[in-house]
Amino acid sequence: MPSAPFLHWHADPGSACELCREAGGLPVADAARWRVVRVADAAFPAFYRVVWNAHAAEFTDLSPADRAECMEAVAAVEGALRDGLRPDKVNLASFGNVVAHLHWHVVARFAWDSHYPQPVWGSAQRPADADAASRLALPLDRLDAAVRAAALRPAR
Repeated sequence: MPSAPFLHWHADPGSACELCREAGGLPVADAARWRVVRVADAAFPAFYRVVWNAHAAEFTDLSPADRAECMEAVAAVEGALRDGLRPDKVNLASFGNVVAHLHWHVVARFAWDSHYPQPVWGSAQRPADADAASRLALPLDRLDAAVRAAALRPAR
């Protein structure tokens, strides 16, 4: 079960930006400047986003210290996915073409997933597994807990 609603991020219902109005997924971790959500996608059950809380369109809109903090969060999520799932690959991406709000996609990928080795936004290579989450080494509630613990652990 994902964590309780966010303590630091608060929706701005009047914003034109989707990630200012909405969380962007199921709540997993909440820090003062960023949040981690899990995307509800049955075909890609280990698909997370690290979303910068304040509206910023580009990574270089952040101060050097904020960029470092953001990338530490991305690295922590990636590390939790690698440790907990042993995926074939972890994809990291930040586009913003559709939603111009700074966020990073962190997606554990497996040779069995429907699009592998193509990106999750690419062409399917085989039919999607209707119960892909059951193929993960950890159930989603335990994976979310591991991601939350890693993301909120102070940087070393």
